[in-house]
Amino acid sequence: MPSAATKKKSTLKAQTNGDSGPGYDVHDLGLAAAGRKRIEWADRQMPVLRRIRERFSKELPLKGQRLGACLHITCETANLLRALKAGGAEVFCCASNPLSTQDDVAAALVKEYGIPTYAIHNEDRDTYYSHLRSVLERRPTITMDDGADLVSLLHTEYRDRAQEVRASMEETTTGVIRLRAMEKDKALKIPVVAVNDAQTKHMFDNRYGTGQSTLDGIIRASGLLIAGSIVVVGGYGWCGRGIAQRARGLGADVIVTEVDPVRALEAAMDGLRVMKMADAAKVGDIFITATGDKHVLTAQHFMLMKDGAVLCNSGHFDVEIDMAYLNDSAKRIEHNVNDNVDAYHLSNGRVLYVLGQGRLVNLACAEGHPAQVMDMSFATQALASEWASKSHGLEVRVHDVPIEIEQEVASVKLASMNIKIDTLTPEQKKYLESWESGT
Repeated sequence: MPSAATKKKSTLKAQTNGDSGPGYDVHDLGLAAAGRKRIEWADRQMPVLRRIRERFSKELPLKGQRLGACLHITCETANLLRALKAGGAEVFCCASNPLSTQDDVAAALVKEYGIPTYAIHNEDRDTYYSHLRSVLERRPTITMDDGADLVSLLHTEYRDRAQEVRASMEETTTGVIRLRAMEKDKALKIPVVAVNDAQTKHMFDNRYGTGQSTLDGIIRASGLLIAGSIVVVGGYGWCGRGIAQRARGLGADVIVTEVDPVRALEAAMDGLRVMKMADAAKVGDIFITATGDKHVLTAQHFMLMKDGAVLCNSGHFDVEIDMAYLNDSAKRIEHNVNDNVDAYHLSNGRVLYVLGQGRLVNLACAEGHPAQVMDMSFATQALASEWASKSHGLEVRVHDVPIEIEQEVASVKLASMNIKIDTLTPEQKKYLESWESGT
């Protein structure tokens, strides 16, 4: 993938598609062949999704649906979009994060697979929102989100079209938090499926995927030796657990900060140090936020940190580190002292290094989760879309993924790994379902 640190606008004039607006907006269609190679390589490692695509192509369960997706435009995502298109849907997509787009993949989606795509690596805020609008202008009947930006815009600028959307799938923790808040405030106008909360998503994608890819991003950007470093992980949810586990496995001294007493207790019993961020700030070498909340690292913490401390974020939005304060208060900022590393010279004479502009470090500085993990997440997405397409009159609320989908995805994944498990005998099943038998 070519470096695109300075790219802001598309270098290719987008085609138009009648009343629905531009047909695509990508950096360079000339990258399509390279993108296709990466997509096909990822496909080899995604057997569950491949099996679903094969079935979809025969049954066409999504025929007649217009599916608008706001996701990280990566080679793994491309295979999800291919499966949805194989299922008969008209598919179009945009990026859910300006720094996660792989330009060659975006080009391949347009040129090789005929999927209108609106995504440019490092696009500015105006371009990002214009791309969201391009998807909504195509009047989707089903949406997919990674952070709820698309649904949020649907409920504000495009609220008159909300009734056209039969359901939306939400991929990430931050998005589910936003959507549950909308449901609580009675602001939600469409049914939503919390794909993120599926066990086949958060237990594997968040823990093993985020754990590995976060450390991958840090190492690629900084070149630091993790062994012997003091790594501070903000948050001990599924992502935080995975990050802490991987950092510890590489030899780090891991500190966890938390606001939830149960999670803090779990971290302590997992053998990790637990303390307040104000205390951790004084000793940490590498700081990783993974909470889904804002201002986990603030001015109070910056002024306590060691000279040369490294800061990065593995939460969805770039609000966990108070980047506004750093940008406004730093005496001097050196951009790209290394690829995707900015140096902030503070008034106390110390320098802090921020990776990936405070955005998702695993996608801004690396290539995101391994395809084997995304295979389960996106298989769950595809099957949840099928379920939503076939379900008429879903209640307007946040729905869990049906357990049957979870079981199918896990079973196929086990089979692809050549792992066999036991099944309950009729006697065992009856025992578990009854109450008469006891000691």
